[in-house]
Amino acid sequence: MTQRAAEKFTKKLLGESEIETVLERLDRLTQDEARMTVAQTLGVVHGLVGNMKVVMEGTQLFYDCSQIFV
Repeated sequence: MTQRAAEKFTKKLLGESEIETVLERLDRLTQDEARMTVAQTLGVVHGLVGNMKVVMEGTQLFYDCSQIFV
């Protein structure tokens, strides 16, 4: 009984819903960061493949990877 009362008091003191809200926001931010990383990686890979194709065809056009990180 004492432990249950302590848990109830702690949840009330800390604001359980506030903690859940913060954790949900952190989860969304983490997912957004992962998506951005994937998008940037795909952009770099696309540029590299394009450069390889151009080099294999014998022309001199190179993709500027720095555009992705602007």
